[in-house]
Amino acid sequence: MTTQETPPSLPAHLDPQTYPRTTHDAAKNIHLTLTYTPLDANTYLSQTSSPAAGANVLFLGTTRDTFEGRSVSQLSYTTYPPLALKTLTEIAEAAVEKHQLLGVSIAHRMGTVPIGEASIAIAVSSGHRAAGWRAGEEILEACKERAEIWKREEFLDGGMEWRANADRDAEGKLKSSEAS
Repeated sequence: MTTQETPPSLPAHLDPQTYPRTTHDAAKNIHLTLTYTPLDANTYLSQTSSPAAGANVLFLGTTRDTFEGRSVSQLSYTTYPPLALKTLTEIAEAAVEKHQLLGVSIAHRMGTVPIGEASIAIAVSSGHRAAGWRAGEEILEACKERAEIWKREEFLDGGMEWRANADRDAEGKLKSSEAS
């Protein structure tokens, strides 16, 4: 009789069965989600919309098919959820305070994200459009700079590279190292 070996279990932060991971602050209307399932823009807009809002802004960051001349097959994301959700909470709370937002939703997809699908969704609701536009972009840049979410770009030629979002600017250009 042979014994069947049990495959080693994944750590909870890498196991898609332990997702989605969410936090919600009803008082500030902040919704945060880390998930392995496709992102639904309507969900995030509905979470943040308010009758007092004159602007509802949505940003979707999607997987493109090339990077620096190389054909991309897909992206893959990983994180340590307690740390990432703590950072995303700080980012959202700062934006609510600075821009008097009526709602913020930040959702990030984990695991494999095929070409054309969204890896991040940011929705904000504000009294006026200027605050909404500014807040949406500031939240995105803060997420890329600070959130503990790592990306692996997989290329059609078989290569792959792990990247930290903070290594690139809003144009996708490598940030230069600052001298100490």
